[in-house]
Amino acid sequence: MKRHIPNLITLLNVLCGCIAVVFAVRNDLEIAALFVFLGIFFDYFDGLAARLLKVQSELGLQLDSLADMITSGLVPGIVMFQLLKMSSVGGWNLEFGAEASSSMAHSSTELNVLPFLGFVITLASAYRLAKFNIDENQVSSFSGLPTPANALLIFSLPLILLYHNNEFLNGIILNQWFLIGMTLLSAYLLNSNIELFALKFKNWSFKDNALRYVFIAVCIVSIGTMKFLAIPFIIVFYVASSLVNGIKITK
Repeated sequence: MKRHIPNLITLLNVLCGCIAVVFAVRNDLEIAALFVFLGIFFDYFDGLAARLLKVQSELGLQLDSLADMITSGLVPGIVMFQLLKMSSVGGWNLEFGAEASSSMAHSSTELNVLPFLGFVITLASAYRLAKFNIDENQVSSFSGLPTPANALLIFSLPLILLYHNNEFLNGIILNQWFLIGMTLLSAYLLNSNIELFALKFKNWSFKDNALRYVFIAVCIVSIGTMKFLAIPFIIVFYVASSLVNGIKITK
């Protein structure tokens, strides 16, 4: 029976992803973010449960990637689609939800193909997850940005719009060129060869996990002081600290 527990947790991730898709399509990005965060929570603890119960399996690995494809691959693509759509019709009033979707739909009679560029994130996520499944070296570290981290990065954009509501930040985030750049950067980071440390603890020793403990401390302080602005900062810190750590190991 215990061998099914991690898979049940993974299926909760799938469920959260499916619900997030519905709300993201409706442009209810705040609620979609809630379910994506919940899905990422389940994504972390299914692997932890498998290790603690010593029931790791090939089925669990494949199921985990399929769940990530929905929660951390498809949903961020839809979010970027919505943001690009907002930027193309001047979404400065920060409307979200079904009413906003309706107003955007009636704002133009011509098909705008630019928002579909957002699904480059979904394509890049699919490619990354496929590579991950056949790569036996990504155990204690990752090659490229993990899809859950990338999903958090993309979702930080509408959350910053909603909760910070700063005119300067709004102008940047709803700029088409910024969103196009973020889409391409996201696709690159997902499939880059940058080696990033994994938050997997083999023991609780500070000596063996100093970087992980420092990272967690930075996350807590950043979120407490910067709110959703902390997410892009944390991703940058994650990549930068991994690069510095890699240089130290090489030397």
